[in-house]
Amino acid sequence: MTVHFSKRVGPRALNPIAIAELDARGRGVALGKLNDSNPTRHGLSSAEVPWTYSAEPRGPHHARELLARHLTQLHAMEGGFAMTDGPAVSEVDPDDLYLLSSTSEAYSWLIKLLCDAGDAVLAPKPGYPLIESIAGLECVDAIEYQLLFDGSWMIDVAGIESLLDGPDCGRIRALVLINPNNPSGSYVKPGERERIVELCRDHGIALIADEVFFGYPLEPFAGNARLAGETGVLTFALDGFSKMLAAPNAKVGWIQVSGPADDVAEAKRRLDVIADDYLPMSDIIASRMESLLAVAGEQTALVLERVRGNMARLHGLLDADSAGLVSVLRAEGGWNVLLRFPSVIDENELVLTLIENYHLTGQPGYFFDMTSNGYLAVSLLPEPDEFESNVRAVLDTVNRLLGE
Repeated sequence: MTVHFSKRVGPRALNPIAIAELDARGRGVALGKLNDSNPTRHGLSSAEVPWTYSAEPRGPHHARELLARHLTQLHAMEGGFAMTDGPAVSEVDPDDLYLLSSTSEAYSWLIKLLCDAGDAVLAPKPGYPLIESIAGLECVDAIEYQLLFDGSWMIDVAGIESLLDGPDCGRIRALVLINPNNPSGSYVKPGERERIVELCRDHGIALIADEVFFGYPLEPFAGNARLAGETGVLTFALDGFSKMLAAPNAKVGWIQVSGPADDVAEAKRRLDVIADDYLPMSDIIASRMESLLAVAGEQTALVLERVRGNMARLHGLLDADSAGLVSVLRAEGGWNVLLRFPSVIDENELVLTLIENYHLTGQPGYFFDMTSNGYLAVSLLPEPDEFESNVRAVLDTVNRLLGE
């Protein structure tokens, strides 16, 4: 089926002047502009902002070239793609990249691209509630599909198929995959990916793959791969510096577009309209791309060492706890884990007790729409001593509450 695009970014017929301008550029003719209102072209920019503004909707081309080279090397190092066809590793094209301030903004742009008001996207549960919030701001519904836990997490692919064939089928425009998911830490397995790509292609919907945590494997299974570069269906892969550099204040995100050639061309044509309306990334930020990318590998390795060390420390603390009331669900990737405690303890009561007795707060399972009581999300990022103290506080609180 053909991918649906929203009426908000409909086809725009070119007027004769625009056609003539394109023809001139194609012949290498440089056209002056009688209406040029770009002060940086006329010697009026500040010495603090020395760049000539080029107004490239997808972001400054030199920054996209730098990012494309980095991503090509990174994806190759990670083992390449699990493509439905084509080569194992594909070179990233700068023209398939869109630079913007964050993956949150990317979600907003893509929902504008794909959905009209009243349409819907499929989003995973348990999951971080960001997608529901952004979809709501765009007057779009987020319909949940389930991740199931049975020793490890799996996507309920049969449930997705039922949703796509159910009463909401006519308004579902995209399926969101978080790879790996937050808070479950589960990667998309090869078999799941193959079937989901097939379902999306058959139903004419796009994939939105959020892969910000991909570079932090904890206890992964074999065969996991990025969806960035997927060729079987129109795919928008999201990533950014927030997780890659462990720097949420480094507001750089990107979208990588891939899939069947006709769908990609039409998606980029329409996405260019959105990008142009919202204006491209600042040249000031783009000027830092090279130096930031240069430290990305080092920074990711530093964070990975911390989270793996704390994961090992967590297992040791849980094994040493004589009560044995708390366990950790297998986390394949990311930097958060889910602790499981007896469901007779109310999640709110646990967190409120931690606030009162230890001046610690946290996110219980119901924040992520876990299907039952008895879960607490814990970050693996703190310094080891602080992390151990946090875990011991949880263990002591659970033991005391159950002993009362």
